[in-house]
Amino acid sequence: MDFKELHLIPPILDALATEGYTQPTPVQEAAIPIILKHKDLLGCAQTGTGKTAAFALPILQLLSEPPIDNSHKTIKTLVLTPTRELAIQIGESFAAYGKHLRLKHLVIFGGVPQGAQVRALHAGVDILVATPGRLLDLMDQKYISLKDVKIFVLDEADRMLDMGFIHDVKKTVARLPVKRQSLFFSATMPPEIQKLANTILVNPEKVEVTPVSSTADKIDQHILFVDKKDKKKLLAFILKDKSIDRALVFTRTKHGADKVVKDLYKDGVRAEAIHGNKSQNARQRALNNFKTGEIKVLVATDIAARGIDIDLLSHVINFDLPEVAETYVHRIGRTGRAGADGIAFSFCDEEEKDDLKAIEKLIGKKIPVIEGHPFPPSDSGTVRINLPKNKEVVKRPDAVSVKNPNKKKFYGNKPKPKKW
Repeated sequence: MDFKELHLIPPILDALATEGYTQPTPVQEAAIPIILKHKDLLGCAQTGTGKTAAFALPILQLLSEPPIDNSHKTIKTLVLTPTRELAIQIGESFAAYGKHLRLKHLVIFGGVPQGAQVRALHAGVDILVATPGRLLDLMDQKYISLKDVKIFVLDEADRMLDMGFIHDVKKTVARLPVKRQSLFFSATMPPEIQKLANTILVNPEKVEVTPVSSTADKIDQHILFVDKKDKKKLLAFILKDKSIDRALVFTRTKHGADKVVKDLYKDGVRAEAIHGNKSQNARQRALNNFKTGEIKVLVATDIAARGIDIDLLSHVINFDLPEVAETYVHRIGRTGRAGADGIAFSFCDEEEKDDLKAIEKLIGKKIPVIEGHPFPPSDSGTVRINLPKNKEVVKRPDAVSVKNPNKKKFYGNKPKPKKW
């Protein structure tokens, strides 16, 4: 199937062709016809499945149907999303797909002065993309009215829950017209999210693609056991491999992300961090530098990275394993996109072994272990012996191979990952 078969209008098809898109993803193929029929939608789709276009394309078409209102005086569509980065990317999608349409969109978020956003609101806007805090703030100041909203999109609902925004979401929904079309997207559907969906949607049709427990077949996954104190050394060792074009590194905490960047710089690896304590300008600059290749490594926390879409990302590295198994799937799903190959390395110290078990239970398979790296854990039974010319090898009693600096590298019984 191609986009023409979804009965999209020529201006949108022309914009898609300019972007190089010809075939819809599964979530787009399933969701677009439902939305075009003015029906409510419950979408279970994780990051990287193309869900932004799944709602942006039909919304642009619905707003372009006769009678067309080009006055831009009232907000006709509200997209509520948890993070600044995701809001910006959704705005970019509306701009790209709607370039041949006379519709105006605006992205608003906190962490920056509100003046420019208020002026843009006064000028008129058809589609508003917002984070909860800034939206409610400007509504309380009477700069925003939602009384004319025809389409409401709640994106990344599970992340809203994680970030403590559910109360803000409910306050926003209470100010929307009762008669509207609602689109609800979430990567996971825990009971709290399902309950929220039931209060927002009316007789919705459900679209579910790429179950959260699945991981892309194209992603080459590996575990490296290492002591916590040696993680930074192992990361620097891996990142010095010239075959790694760009790597997204995940830490559990904001402080951890900053510390990893500092340690990498000491080892000569250019990196920047992106997390909630960074200013909006700093976060956007780091993301742009990463996308353009100005820096090789972006270190992120889960909340800040949610929604980041980077083409041709070769590697994801879990410096810390996530405490929630589903998060692992979201993290590694940022590589191996659009049919490309991807590699995911995950470090695991003694305290994280239970997290690893939970991840393997969720995805239904054992993740291959790399045995022969230079920083094995202290409880691994590793024996170090001296060789002539002060060369050193690392040998595990349960592995058949030996690391020899003068020979091709092997890792236990497993061949080395591609290009490493």
